[in-house]
Amino acid sequence: MRILIALILLCFGVAGSPAQTLPYHADPSARDLVPNLAAVPNIRFLTTADFPPFNYRDKTGELIGYNIDLARALCADLAIACTIQAWPWAQVGKALEDGQGDALIAGLAMTRENGAFYDFTNVYLMLPGRFVTLKPAADPLDPKTLAGKTVAVRKGSAHEEFMRRYLPDAKLAEFDSEPNALAAVRDKKADAEFGDAMRASFWFNDNPDCCAFAGPPYFKQDLFGEGLSVAVAPGHDAVRQAIDYGLARLKKSGALDEIYLRWFPVSFY
Repeated sequence: MRILIALILLCFGVAGSPAQTLPYHADPSARDLVPNLAAVPNIRFLTTADFPPFNYRDKTGELIGYNIDLARALCADLAIACTIQAWPWAQVGKALEDGQGDALIAGLAMTRENGAFYDFTNVYLMLPGRFVTLKPAADPLDPKTLAGKTVAVRKGSAHEEFMRRYLPDAKLAEFDSEPNALAAVRDKKADAEFGDAMRASFWFNDNPDCCAFAGPPYFKQDLFGEGLSVAVAPGHDAVRQAIDYGLARLKKSGALDEIYLRWFPVSFY
């Protein structure tokens, strides 16, 4: 995948840029590489209905979510007709393999195993790890100053592994869930929490006054995953290239930022 690594791989010890709405996850010049859209008269998106806030049904049964809005925005921008059909998670991958859809937008992980069955578009959303502290201590934060201090983590998580790997001198307080780890910061039982930034952003909605992100986001693909992208059947390059082109255009126009903030009003970048 043509991911602009320099923009998104902020390794430990490398200063990150200030939090932003939504960083470029792919080469922005991709918007200038116009594919043959005539080869893609329509896109049949497949998804699931059980993955909020990305794809799920509201109280009326309507299919909504970040991925749903993104799929519709892509088709509108590219002037391509599209449909979006929800399948059970256990069946949706096979439906794509069987040609019952053209693209799967449902949070399928870009693992080596899945790479044997699908091709993937450029990443449209990365899920970084971030530190959370009480607001007065939030910025600037030099992680090295956490040596000897208590950092809350979810037990057994990739974020705990990150801390053990890169900040071995911090004292880890293990919790059974990220909300409980975050609550330890709120209740002044830990100096900081390190965990999934997206989950923390939702927690802030219920705890708006106590805490904030501290320091830059951290992207470690071997720990936190490659990010979210759209899966297509192997060899369906025309569909993949059209989606990549559309993603770059939506980012350039600001439409991708608008969709992101619609569903994530507390930015986790």
